[in-house]
Amino acid sequence: MSLPLRLGLYYGAIFVGTGVSSPYLPVWFAHHGLSGAKIGLILSLPMMARAFTAPLLAVWADSFRLRRTALIVMGAVVTGLYVAMALPLGFAWWALVWFAASSLYTTMSPLADVITLSRAARDGFNFGWPRGIGSACFIVGNIGMGAILARGSPELVLVWMAAAVALASVAARLLLPPDPVHEEGHVAQLSDRMAGLSELLRDPAFMTATLSAGLIQSAHAFYYGFSTLAWKQQGIAPSMTGVLWGSAVAVEVGFMWFLEPWRRRMGPRNLLALGGVAAVLRWTALAFSPPLWALFPLQALHALSYAATFMASLQLVQRLSSPRNASAAQAINSSLSGGFISGVATMASGWLFDRYGAQGYLLMTAMCVAGSLGALRLYGMRRLDG
Repeated sequence: MSLPLRLGLYYGAIFVGTGVSSPYLPVWFAHHGLSGAKIGLILSLPMMARAFTAPLLAVWADSFRLRRTALIVMGAVVTGLYVAMALPLGFAWWALVWFAASSLYTTMSPLADVITLSRAARDGFNFGWPRGIGSACFIVGNIGMGAILARGSPELVLVWMAAAVALASVAARLLLPPDPVHEEGHVAQLSDRMAGLSELLRDPAFMTATLSAGLIQSAHAFYYGFSTLAWKQQGIAPSMTGVLWGSAVAVEVGFMWFLEPWRRRMGPRNLLALGGVAAVLRWTALAFSPPLWALFPLQALHALSYAATFMASLQLVQRLSSPRNASAAQAINSSLSGGFISGVATMASGWLFDRYGAQGYLLMTAMCVAGSLGALRLYGMRRLDG
Protein backbone atom coordinates (compact mmCIF):
# COMPACT_ATOMS: atom_id res chain seq x y z
CA MET A 1 0.00 0.00 0.00
CA SER A 2 1.43 3.39 -0.98
CA LEU A 3 2.29 5.93 1.71
CA PRO A 4 -0.20 8.60 0.50
CA LEU A 5 -3.00 6.02 0.67
CA ARG A 6 -1.96 4.88 4.15
CA LEU A 7 -1.87 8.47 5.35
CA GLY A 8 -5.24 9.10 3.72
CA LEU A 9 -6.81 6.12 5.45
CA TYR A 10 -5.54 7.40 8.78
CA TYR A 11 -7.13 10.79 8.13
CA GLY A 12 -10.26 8.87 7.15
CA ALA A 13 -10.35 7.14 10.54
CA ILE A 14 -10.22 10.55 12.24
CA PHE A 15 -12.73 12.34 10.04
CA VAL A 16 -15.35 9.61 9.77
CA GLY A 17 -15.86 10.41 13.46
CA THR A 18 -15.64 14.19 13.10
CA GLY A 19 -18.19 13.98 10.30
CA VAL A 20 -20.66 12.79 12.92
CA SER A 21 -19.61 14.82 15.96
CA SER A 22 -19.53 18.20 14.18
CA PRO A 23 -23.13 18.29 12.90
CA TYR A 24 -24.81 15.77 15.18
CA LEU A 25 -23.34 16.03 18.69
CA PRO A 26 -25.57 19.09 19.29
CA VAL A 27 -28.51 16.82 18.37
CA TRP A 28 -27.33 14.31 21.00
CA PHE A 29 -27.12 17.06 23.62
CA ALA A 30 -30.53 18.45 22.64
CA HIS A 31 -31.95 14.91 22.91
CA HIS A 32 -30.75 14.95 26.52
CA GLY A 33 -32.60 18.20 27.22
CA LEU A 34 -29.88 20.85 26.90
CA SER A 35 -30.70 24.34 25.56
CA GLY A 36 -28.81 26.02 22.75
CA ALA A 37 -26.94 28.19 25.26
CA LYS A 38 -25.79 25.14 27.27
CA ILE A 39 -24.81 23.28 24.09
CA GLY A 40 -22.82 26.29 22.94
CA LEU A 41 -21.07 26.48 26.32
CA ILE A 42 -20.08 22.80 26.31
CA LEU A 43 -18.78 22.99 22.74
CA SER A 44 -16.94 26.26 23.30
CA LEU A 45 -14.98 25.48 26.48
CA PRO A 46 -12.36 23.16 24.91
CA MET A 47 -12.15 25.49 21.90
CA MET A 48 -11.31 28.50 24.06
CA ALA A 49 -8.71 26.49 25.97
CA ARG A 50 -7.02 25.18 22.80
CA ALA A 51 -4.81 28.25 22.62
CA PHE A 52 -3.10 26.67 25.65
CA THR A 53 -3.92 22.95 25.42
CA ALA A 54 -2.94 22.40 21.77
CA PRO A 55 0.61 23.84 21.98
CA LEU A 56 1.19 22.02 25.28
CA LEU A 57 -0.06 18.76 23.81
CA ALA A 58 2.24 19.31 20.81
CA VAL A 59 5.20 19.84 23.13
CA TRP A 60 4.20 16.64 24.96
CA ALA A 61 3.88 14.77 21.64
CA ASP A 62 7.43 15.76 20.74
CA SER A 63 8.69 14.04 23.88
CA PHE A 64 8.30 10.67 22.15
CA ARG A 65 10.85 9.20 19.78
CA LEU A 66 8.29 8.58 17.01
CA ARG A 67 5.61 11.03 15.88
CA ARG A 68 2.91 8.35 15.67
CA THR A 69 3.24 7.25 19.32
CA ALA A 70 1.36 10.25 20.68
CA LEU A 71 -1.44 9.68 18.16
CA ILE A 72 -1.85 6.06 19.29
CA VAL A 73 -2.10 7.12 22.94
CA MET A 74 -4.45 10.03 22.27
CA GLY A 75 -6.85 7.89 20.24
CA ALA A 76 -7.05 5.28 22.99
CA VAL A 77 -7.71 7.88 25.71
CA VAL A 78 -10.43 9.64 23.67
CA THR A 79 -12.17 6.31 23.12
CA GLY A 80 -12.47 5.86 26.87
CA LEU A 81 -13.71 9.43 27.32
CA TYR A 82 -16.45 9.00 24.70
CA VAL A 83 -17.62 5.87 26.51
CA ALA A 84 -17.68 7.89 29.75
CA MET A 85 -19.94 10.49 28.12
CA ALA A 86 -22.69 7.87 27.94
CA LEU A 87 -23.07 8.06 31.72
CA PRO A 88 -26.25 10.09 32.42
CA LEU A 89 -24.62 12.41 34.96
CA GLY A 90 -25.80 15.70 33.52
CA PHE A 91 -24.45 19.00 32.24
CA ALA A 92 -21.35 19.38 34.42
CA TRP A 93 -20.17 15.82 33.72
CA TRP A 94 -20.67 16.17 29.96
CA ALA A 95 -18.87 19.51 29.97
CA LEU A 96 -15.87 18.04 31.81
CA VAL A 97 -15.59 14.87 29.73
CA TRP A 98 -16.15 16.65 26.42
CA PHE A 99 -13.48 19.21 27.37
CA ALA A 100 -10.87 16.46 27.78
CA ALA A 101 -11.99 14.42 24.76
CA SER A 102 -12.22 17.37 22.39
CA SER A 103 -8.88 18.83 23.52
CA LEU A 104 -7.14 15.59 22.63
CA TYR A 105 -9.08 14.68 19.50
CA THR A 106 -8.76 18.07 17.80
CA THR A 107 -4.97 17.97 18.26
CA MET A 108 -4.63 14.65 16.44
CA SER A 109 -5.22 16.05 12.95
CA PRO A 110 -2.59 18.85 13.12
CA LEU A 111 -0.06 16.36 14.48
CA ALA A 112 -0.84 14.11 11.51
CA ASP A 113 -0.44 17.15 9.24
CA VAL A 114 3.15 17.51 10.41
CA ILE A 115 3.89 13.95 9.26
CA THR A 116 2.06 14.35 5.96
CA LEU A 117 3.52 17.75 5.06
CA SER A 118 7.04 16.47 5.76
CA ARG A 119 6.53 13.31 3.70
CA ALA A 120 4.83 15.23 0.86
CA ALA A 121 7.85 17.54 0.59
CA ARG A 122 10.30 14.64 0.85
CA ASP A 123 8.55 12.13 -1.41
CA GLY A 124 6.94 14.55 -3.88
CA PHE A 125 3.21 13.81 -3.53
CA ASN A 126 0.34 16.27 -3.20
CA PHE A 127 -0.60 16.85 0.45
CA GLY A 128 -4.18 17.31 -0.70
CA TRP A 129 -4.57 13.67 -1.76
CA PRO A 130 -4.34 11.99 1.67
CA ARG A 131 -6.04 14.94 3.37
CA GLY A 132 -8.82 14.76 0.78
CA ILE A 133 -9.43 11.09 1.62
CA GLY A 134 -10.07 12.22 5.19
CA SER A 135 -12.56 14.79 3.94
CA ALA A 136 -14.29 12.14 1.83
CA CYS A 137 -14.72 10.02 4.96
CA PHE A 138 -16.15 13.10 6.69
CA ILE A 139 -18.93 12.94 4.06
CA VAL A 140 -19.52 9.28 4.93
CA GLY A 141 -20.09 10.34 8.52
CA ASN A 142 -22.39 13.22 7.50
CA ILE A 143 -24.64 11.22 5.23
CA GLY A 144 -24.45 7.93 7.13
CA MET A 145 -25.52 9.40 10.46
CA GLY A 146 -28.15 11.59 8.77
CA ALA A 147 -29.73 8.44 7.34
CA ILE A 148 -29.46 6.64 10.68
CA LEU A 149 -31.11 9.51 12.57
CA ALA A 150 -34.03 9.50 10.14
CA ARG A 151 -35.00 6.15 11.71
CA GLY A 152 -32.84 5.62 14.80
CA SER A 153 -32.07 7.18 18.16
CA PRO A 154 -29.65 10.11 18.67
CA GLU A 155 -27.84 7.82 21.12
CA LEU A 156 -26.20 6.24 18.06
CA VAL A 157 -24.24 9.46 17.52
CA LEU A 158 -22.02 8.66 20.51
CA VAL A 159 -21.67 4.99 19.51
CA TRP A 160 -20.36 6.01 16.07
CA MET A 161 -17.94 8.56 17.57
CA ALA A 162 -16.43 6.05 20.01
CA ALA A 163 -15.99 3.39 17.33
CA ALA A 164 -14.34 5.86 14.95
CA VAL A 165 -11.73 7.13 17.40
CA ALA A 166 -10.90 3.57 18.49
CA LEU A 167 -10.28 2.82 14.81
CA ALA A 168 -8.05 5.90 14.58
CA SER A 169 -5.89 4.68 17.46
CA VAL A 170 -5.34 1.31 15.77
CA ALA A 171 -4.78 2.99 12.39
CA ALA A 172 -2.06 5.22 13.86
CA ARG A 173 -0.03 2.13 14.72
CA LEU A 174 -0.69 0.19 11.52
CA LEU A 175 -0.72 2.93 8.86
CA LEU A 176 1.50 5.83 9.95
CA PRO A 177 5.22 5.63 9.12
CA PRO A 178 7.69 5.36 12.02
CA ASP A 179 9.05 8.85 11.41
CA PRO A 180 11.24 10.18 14.24
CA VAL A 181 10.32 13.46 15.90
CA HIS A 182 13.91 14.64 15.49
CA GLU A 183 16.03 13.50 12.57
CA GLU A 184 19.05 13.17 14.81
CA GLY A 185 17.19 10.41 16.65
CA HIS A 186 17.31 11.98 20.11
CA VAL A 187 14.47 13.35 22.20
CA ALA A 188 14.72 17.11 22.70
CA GLN A 189 14.78 18.50 26.21
CA LEU A 190 11.65 20.24 27.46
CA SER A 191 13.50 23.58 27.57
CA ASP A 192 14.39 23.29 23.86
CA ARG A 193 10.80 22.45 22.92
CA MET A 194 9.43 25.36 24.94
CA ALA A 195 12.00 27.71 23.38
CA GLY A 196 10.78 26.74 19.91
CA LEU A 197 7.22 27.51 20.98
CA SER A 198 8.27 30.89 22.38
CA GLU A 199 9.95 31.84 19.09
CA LEU A 200 6.68 31.38 17.25
CA LEU A 201 4.62 33.43 19.71
CA ARG A 202 7.07 36.36 19.33
CA ASP A 203 7.05 36.25 15.51
CA PRO A 204 4.72 39.01 14.16
CA ALA A 205 4.48 37.47 10.68
CA PHE A 206 3.55 34.06 12.07
CA MET A 207 0.97 35.49 14.46
CA THR A 208 -0.60 37.72 11.80
CA ALA A 209 -0.97 34.77 9.43
CA THR A 210 -2.42 32.43 12.05
CA LEU A 211 -4.77 35.03 13.56
CA SER A 212 -6.11 36.05 10.16
CA ALA A 213 -6.71 32.46 9.09
CA GLY A 214 -8.07 31.70 12.55
CA LEU A 215 -10.74 34.39 12.30
CA ILE A 216 -11.96 33.13 8.93
CA GLN A 217 -11.85 29.47 9.96
CA SER A 218 -13.50 30.17 13.33
CA ALA A 219 -16.36 31.88 11.55
CA HIS A 220 -17.62 28.39 10.77
CA ALA A 221 -18.62 28.14 14.46
CA PHE A 222 -22.31 28.92 14.01
CA TYR A 223 -22.45 26.54 11.04
CA TYR A 224 -20.76 23.67 12.88
CA GLY A 225 -22.75 24.11 16.07
CA PHE A 226 -26.20 25.15 14.91
CA SER A 227 -26.77 24.70 11.16
CA THR A 228 -28.42 21.32 11.78
CA LEU A 229 -30.80 22.83 14.33
CA ALA A 230 -31.43 25.95 12.18
CA TRP A 231 -32.31 23.84 9.15
CA LYS A 232 -34.55 21.69 11.32
CA GLN A 233 -36.45 24.86 12.28
CA GLN A 234 -36.89 25.51 8.55
CA GLY A 235 -38.42 22.06 8.16
CA ILE A 236 -35.42 20.45 6.44
CA ALA A 237 -35.21 16.73 7.28
CA PRO A 238 -32.14 15.31 9.10
CA SER A 239 -31.36 13.10 6.09
CA MET A 240 -31.20 16.20 3.87
CA THR A 241 -28.99 17.92 6.44
CA GLY A 242 -26.49 15.10 5.98
CA VAL A 243 -26.63 15.63 2.21
CA LEU A 244 -26.07 19.37 2.61
CA TRP A 245 -23.06 18.83 4.86
CA GLY A 246 -21.79 16.12 2.53
CA SER A 247 -22.10 18.35 -0.54
CA ALA A 248 -19.97 21.02 1.16
CA VAL A 249 -17.23 18.53 1.96
CA ALA A 250 -17.46 17.00 -1.54
CA VAL A 251 -16.37 20.31 -3.09
CA GLU A 252 -13.65 20.50 -0.43
CA VAL A 253 -12.36 17.10 -1.57
CA GLY A 254 -12.42 18.19 -5.21
CA PHE A 255 -10.49 21.32 -4.30
CA MET A 256 -7.79 19.31 -2.53
CA TRP A 257 -7.51 16.55 -5.11
CA PHE A 258 -7.72 18.37 -8.43
CA LEU A 259 -6.72 22.02 -8.03
CA GLU A 260 -3.13 21.66 -6.85
CA PRO A 261 -1.60 23.45 -9.94
CA TRP A 262 -4.05 26.36 -9.51
CA ARG A 263 -3.34 26.57 -5.77
CA ARG A 264 0.38 26.78 -6.43
CA ARG A 265 -0.12 29.60 -8.92
CA MET A 266 -2.39 31.48 -6.53
CA GLY A 267 -0.08 31.25 -3.53
CA PRO A 268 -1.17 31.08 0.12
CA ARG A 269 -1.79 34.80 0.59
CA ASN A 270 -4.17 35.01 -2.35
CA LEU A 271 -5.93 31.82 -1.25
CA LEU A 272 -6.49 33.23 2.22
CA ALA A 273 -7.91 36.50 0.90
CA LEU A 274 -10.18 34.68 -1.56
CA GLY A 275 -11.44 32.37 1.18
CA GLY A 276 -12.29 35.35 3.36
CA VAL A 277 -14.38 37.01 0.65
CA ALA A 278 -16.25 33.76 -0.09
CA ALA A 279 -16.96 33.29 3.62
CA VAL A 280 -18.47 36.78 3.91
CA LEU A 281 -20.85 35.95 1.06
CA ARG A 282 -21.73 32.50 2.43
CA TRP A 283 -22.59 33.47 6.00
CA THR A 284 -24.45 36.62 5.01
CA ALA A 285 -26.71 34.63 2.70
CA LEU A 286 -27.33 31.84 5.24
CA ALA A 287 -28.39 34.42 7.83
CA PHE A 288 -31.57 34.99 5.83
CA SER A 289 -32.66 31.30 5.74
CA PRO A 290 -32.58 30.80 1.96
CA PRO A 291 -34.69 28.01 0.41
CA LEU A 292 -33.32 24.49 -0.01
CA TRP A 293 -32.39 24.93 -3.68
CA ALA A 294 -30.16 27.93 -2.79
CA LEU A 295 -28.37 26.07 0.02
CA PHE A 296 -26.45 23.83 -2.37
CA PRO A 297 -24.53 26.61 -4.20
CA LEU A 298 -23.90 28.28 -0.85
CA GLN A 299 -22.54 25.00 0.51
CA ALA A 300 -20.24 24.82 -2.53
CA LEU A 301 -18.51 27.95 -1.19
CA HIS A 302 -17.06 25.63 1.49
CA ALA A 303 -14.30 24.94 -1.04
CA LEU A 304 -13.11 28.49 -0.47
CA SER A 305 -14.37 29.47 3.01
CA TYR A 306 -12.85 26.31 4.52
CA ALA A 307 -10.58 24.41 2.11
CA ALA A 308 -8.77 27.40 0.60
CA THR A 309 -8.18 29.05 3.98
CA PHE A 310 -7.12 25.73 5.52
CA MET A 311 -4.57 25.00 2.80
CA ALA A 312 -3.35 28.61 2.87
CA SER A 313 -2.81 28.46 6.63
CA LEU A 314 -0.86 25.19 6.41
CA GLN A 315 1.44 26.61 3.72
CA LEU A 316 1.93 29.91 5.54
CA VAL A 317 2.74 28.13 8.81
CA GLN A 318 5.16 25.76 7.08
CA ARG A 319 7.01 28.70 5.52
CA LEU A 320 7.17 30.62 8.80
CA SER A 321 8.31 27.74 11.03
CA SER A 322 11.28 25.37 11.24
CA PRO A 323 11.66 21.63 11.88
CA ARG A 324 12.47 22.53 15.49
CA ASN A 325 8.99 23.93 16.12
CA ALA A 326 6.88 22.42 13.30
CA SER A 327 4.55 20.51 15.64
CA ALA A 328 3.97 23.53 17.84
CA ALA A 329 3.43 25.76 14.79
CA GLN A 330 0.70 23.56 13.35
CA ALA A 331 -0.85 23.12 16.80
CA ILE A 332 -0.97 26.90 17.33
CA ASN A 333 -2.49 27.32 13.88
CA SER A 334 -5.11 24.69 14.65
CA SER A 335 -5.74 26.06 18.14
CA LEU A 336 -6.61 29.47 16.72
CA SER A 337 -8.75 28.22 13.83
CA GLY A 338 -10.65 25.80 16.07
CA GLY A 339 -9.61 27.12 19.44
CA PHE A 340 -10.06 30.26 21.50
CA ILE A 341 -11.58 32.38 18.74
CA SER A 342 -13.86 29.57 17.66
CA GLY A 343 -14.75 28.86 21.28
CA VAL A 344 -15.88 32.42 21.92
CA ALA A 345 -17.79 32.37 18.62
CA THR A 346 -19.44 29.06 19.51
CA MET A 347 -20.49 30.28 22.94
CA ALA A 348 -21.93 33.41 21.37
CA SER A 349 -23.59 31.29 18.68
CA GLY A 350 -25.60 29.36 21.26
CA TRP A 351 -27.03 32.58 22.69
CA LEU A 352 -27.59 34.04 19.21
CA PHE A 353 -29.36 30.90 18.01
CA ASP A 354 -31.72 30.91 21.00
CA ARG A 355 -32.49 34.61 20.45
CA TYR A 356 -32.24 35.22 16.71
CA GLY A 357 -32.15 31.84 14.97
CA ALA A 358 -30.27 31.77 11.67
CA GLN A 359 -29.45 35.49 11.84
CA GLY A 360 -26.68 34.52 14.22
CA TYR A 361 -24.65 33.88 11.06
CA LEU A 362 -24.14 37.66 10.78
CA LEU A 363 -21.58 37.52 13.62
CA MET A 364 -19.63 35.06 11.46
CA THR A 365 -19.75 37.58 8.60
CA ALA A 366 -18.17 40.23 10.83
CA MET A 367 -15.39 37.83 11.86
CA CYS A 368 -14.58 37.07 8.21
CA VAL A 369 -14.36 40.77 7.39
CA ALA A 370 -11.80 41.16 10.21
CA GLY A 371 -9.85 38.09 9.06
CA SER A 372 -9.78 39.33 5.47
CA LEU A 373 -8.38 42.68 6.58
CA GLY A 374 -5.66 40.84 8.48
CA ALA A 375 -4.89 38.74 5.40
CA LEU A 376 -4.23 41.93 3.42
CA ARG A 377 -1.41 42.81 5.84
CA LEU A 378 0.48 39.69 4.75
CA TYR A 379 1.14 41.23 1.33
CA GLY A 380 3.67 43.58 2.91
CA MET A 381 5.73 40.80 4.50
CA ARG A 382 8.84 39.99 2.44
CA ARG A 383 9.40 36.63 4.13
CA LEU A 384 6.36 35.34 2.23
CA ASP A 385 7.47 36.63 -1.19
CA GLY A 386 8.45 34.09 -3.81
